[in-house]
Amino acid sequence: MNRRPVYSRSGKPRAAGASPWVEKDGVTPVFVDGPAEDEAPTLRQRAASGWQRLYARHQGPVLVAISALVTLAAVGAYDALKPPPQNITPGQFKASVNQIVDERPRPPSTASLVYGKVIRSVVRVNGYDPDEPEKKDDAAAPPKPPVTPLPGPQGAPNEPDNPAAQNPDGKGVEEDFHEKFTAVGTGVIIDDQGTILTNLHVAGAAKKLRVTFFDGSESEARIVGARPENDLAIILPDVIPDDLQPATLGSTANLHPGDEVEAIGFPFGIGPSASSGVVSGLRRSFEQGDKSRLTNLIQFDAAANPGNSGGPLIDANGDVVGIVTAILNPSGLRTFAGIGFAVPIESAAGAVGESPL
Repeated sequence: MNRRPVYSRSGKPRAAGASPWVEKDGVTPVFVDGPAEDEAPTLRQRAASGWQRLYARHQGPVLVAISALVTLAAVGAYDALKPPPQNITPGQFKASVNQIVDERPRPPSTASLVYGKVIRSVVRVNGYDPDEPEKKDDAAAPPKPPVTPLPGPQGAPNEPDNPAAQNPDGKGVEEDFHEKFTAVGTGVIIDDQGTILTNLHVAGAAKKLRVTFFDGSESEARIVGARPENDLAIILPDVIPDDLQPATLGSTANLHPGDEVEAIGFPFGIGPSASSGVVSGLRRSFEQGDKSRLTNLIQFDAAANPGNSGGPLIDANGDVVGIVTAILNPSGLRTFAGIGFAVPIESAAGAVGESPL
């Protein structure tokens, strides 16, 4: 029995506008399933379908390959756009390093830090005789230290006798040190009551004492205690400034030769001045002009001159470890020859009944 076909697999295109139904034997209509010409799959569609099947089957490796290609493309673009390397000569490298070093902020030195810690506690001690005139005759005046003329305004040299030529404060070194006062030294404030430690040969060399504080204020002072065996004197000013700042007392227990120290004072009336050095030795002895002997002294090489007497000797922490008391010069001159002596702070603090610790 012949079966009637339901659809046709014929690939022949039918005419445009022709009906999909045809008659068989001129009697029974039959549906023809062949696609129209415009609905047939093209070559591009078949290729796209093939790539989709390939991508679905190998999705992981395809993504890895695409990522690798993108990375290689980016690296290649960077290499193509990167500027060529510069050849730096040794001279250019050295100049660059020097420029960086010069422009880098430099930290303050240890000496300047400890100076700033104690300077507000340092005072100038002036001894004077109220019965004597301020100016002395040239014949009676001590010999003046040599002064090198400094270039003045418009390059004209100042005369040595001009007080402004020796001291920027407007007072001449000779006037301050030799004429107005019979003694000039240094002291250091050690407590909130304004107690000042200094040398006995400074405080005891004049009838009257006047101290000048860091802020420029002045006050009369008087001796309230002394320890001659250590050349120490304790003086107390009549008036103290509101912002009084006593020094921190240290200890010589851990002090060794070679340790850094700094002496602060008014050498030849100029100051406050700072000079740095090291501890040269401990437990030294020194014979004074009156044949009395000072013992257990700190020897140091920081520059000290007349006017430094009674000033503090401070360590690298800014603590007072001694009171400058003498200098040694085999020539007999009262100028520094590299050897100075200070009374240990333990002896100085003991003179006022205080412990430095």
